[in-house]
Amino acid sequence: MAKIRYGLSNCYYAKYNGVVNDEERYDTPVPMLGAVAITLDAAGESVDEYADNILWFHSDVNNGYSGSLEVEVLGDDFRKDILGEEEDSAGVLFENSDAPVVEFALLGQFQLEGDNDTGKRFCLFRCTASRPSMSGSTKEATISPQHDTVNLTAMPRVSDHMTKATAKNSSNKYDTWFNAVVTKAQ
Repeated sequence: MAKIRYGLSNCYYAKYNGVVNDEERYDTPVPMLGAVAITLDAAGESVDEYADNILWFHSDVNNGYSGSLEVEVLGDDFRKDILGEEEDSAGVLFENSDAPVVEFALLGQFQLEGDNDTGKRFCLFRCTASRPSMSGSTKEATISPQHDTVNLTAMPRVSDHMTKATAKNSSNKYDTWFNAVVTKAQ
């Protein structure tokens, strides 16, 4: 039976804390409700070297991914934890132009159909996000929802060069995927 992939859901982010005792450390994943779409293109180019009138060497450079994540409304937790916005005692969020870049893991799931699959879960280990654009329009005869979109860069980790992990429902880590950022089994 042929398989198809659709339906982005279960997006989470986990703030990256760096390498401690040779192990990558992350905060507990936090839900990002209202995932609409994710589009990531491979980053890196091909290297071709010619000698003796033939293609002598070919290699692809894997620099991760770049693209965007679209959500219904970007949550305040993400704005504070990742984008560095500051909330005052009156509950007002302030954007600071000097906020540092914060790296995070992005976790999520695509629905799969075929061969009794229920989904394929993913984790991008070292991401950064841009500030979303601001947009809105007046209500007319119909309502057109406006979404928040952040540009994402998913880079390889420095310690082990891992960029992403994926798991189908047959993996023994599938059921606990969103409890913590997945580590490679030895």
